[in-house]
Amino acid sequence: MRYSTIVVDDHAIVRRGIVQVLNEHPSLDIVAEVSDYIQLKQAIKKVAQIDLLIMDVGLPGKDGIEILKLIKEEYPKVRTLMVSMYPEEQYAVRAFKAGASGYLNKSSAPERMLEAIDLILSGKKYVTPEIAQALVDNLSSPQVSQPHERLSDREFQTLKLIASGKRLTEIAEIMMLSPKTVSVYRSRLLEKMELSNNAEITHYAIKNGIV
Repeated sequence: MRYSTIVVDDHAIVRRGIVQVLNEHPSLDIVAEVSDYIQLKQAIKKVAQIDLLIMDVGLPGKDGIEILKLIKEEYPKVRTLMVSMYPEEQYAVRAFKAGASGYLNKSSAPERMLEAIDLILSGKKYVTPEIAQALVDNLSSPQVSQPHERLSDREFQTLKLIASGKRLTEIAEIMMLSPKTVSVYRSRLLEKMELSNNAEITHYAIKNGIV
């Protein structure tokens, strides 16, 4: 059986590297390489069926987790392997809650990606020991243990961008929202996390390995 696959990453060099790894898998047909949600929607419309997405978490505009939620609503059978440079314990739980089939750090060996894909195509979830621990901790501690875990996905994305040094207008452009809406997200995250300003947001994000 052949599986139609799309690679979603906003860095062309990274996309090409992922495609080279995927080309070693005997059952995958790479039907498109795209950099954001708009291109992904266009690519999906051009193929009869999409079976597998290999998608970065950090994407311009809508981030990978938000895109995953939208794709799962329209194409619930699509399997998705999320890849990221961010630590598993910070993003994997959010990814799995959004419907991911697996989560892999970009620093992993190529063989790990092929192993993950084999497991995902068999109908299972790919979970590293680090992610398994994070999921267990999340299940055994339903109460929020860290301030950033109180945030919605949009608020969390706003936090990341502020901590990365982006200005309000830049964040609005990246998230494809109005500056006013971004200001609302910023106000909410400050309140939920009991922080006062952008400097404190940045300090918190760096201290907790979010950026």
